[in-house]
Amino acid sequence: MTQTPAIPLPPPRARRRLREAASLTQAQLAARVGVSRETVRAWETGRTTPRGRKGEAYARLLDSLADPATEMTGHQQAEAEGPRPAEADVEAVARSAGSVDDGPSAGGRGAEPPALTPAQAFDALYAFCAPALVRQAYLLTGRRDLARESVERAFQRAWERWPEVARDRDPAGWVRAAAYEYALSPWHRFRLRHRHREPPAADPSARVLLAVMRKLPPPHRRTLLLYDGVGLNLPETAAETEATTPAAANRLMRAREAVAARLPELADPGELHRKLGEAASAERLRAAGAPAVRTGSERRARFWTRAAIAFTVALIGTTALALRTAPTRYEPPVPAGEAVRGLPPRVAPGALSDEELRLRAALREEWRSGPDRLVPLER
Repeated sequence: MTQTPAIPLPPPRARRRLREAASLTQAQLAARVGVSRETVRAWETGRTTPRGRKGEAYARLLDSLADPATEMTGHQQAEAEGPRPAEADVEAVARSAGSVDDGPSAGGRGAEPPALTPAQAFDALYAFCAPALVRQAYLLTGRRDLARESVERAFQRAWERWPEVARDRDPAGWVRAAAYEYALSPWHRFRLRHRHREPPAADPSARVLLAVMRKLPPPHRRTLLLYDGVGLNLPETAAETEATTPAAANRLMRAREAVAARLPELADPGELHRKLGEAASAERLRAAGAPAVRTGSERRARFWTRAAIAFTVALIGTTALALRTAPTRYEPPVPAGEAVRGLPPRVAPGALSDEELRLRAALREEWRSGPDRLVPLER
């Protein structure tokens, strides 16, 4: 049975700050603790909680790094003391849905945050995830408008299914998967507004990286962004892309090879991770406000509800009209005509020959003086 470390662990964001303040990479810290770099990445993003002997070693190492970190600026100290309000709200949503383990929190806070209303919980999740999701969608598509639209549509779907999303173990992952699917939909190529090119990125290196990313197949592009950009481990990346772990590893390897072939300086995964972050942060991408997204979701729901009602009414009216005009008895169909033997085929009248014209003229002149049998009887 695993136990929590005796030394309280700081919040995930503070763990990363402590490591960066000590000028340590994730690989160096992982070597000291005796775990993989992916595990350290998951600990720093808050996806997994350090436990057992490795967790105790990780907590002792962070505690030893806390002394040199006291020289950080006031803004960094505020982040190291605890998560931002949006993070606390998201954590409260997760706790209310039963998705967080019982017991003290990672930061040593004993009291749980108060319960939130659905609108407040949605706004907290949106404020926490939307800015990063817009940048990720921009890396996937290379289009600013489509990136914002993808995130808004994903959160609109989340608001429509909020009871399901609120109880999900990873609400941010649910919204991210929906945004990625909408951004990579092949139907966007048929839209008129997406046939026009947008202004390229201002940074030349970011422009080249985005061009290389867009040439990758969508599954490879998504796998590369999740693993090297977001920081998921391989099983989590495979689960989110609905692929097996070997298939996700193969996609990641091929995507890295394609990027390294065009940009050799990005062959190092750490450098690729840094460059992806810089390319996404270089653009000023702003998402709409959370109330506007909720209002748009409700408006779309009302529109489709009214459309369904109108379609149902039209269907009922068509059915009633068909029942009103339908015959009440059986009427056999008219049989097709049959050919009769012995009768010459009907020939359309044509022009008379010279002989026929002379015969007609003679008949018209002499029929009165002809035999009696040819004279019609007069009454």
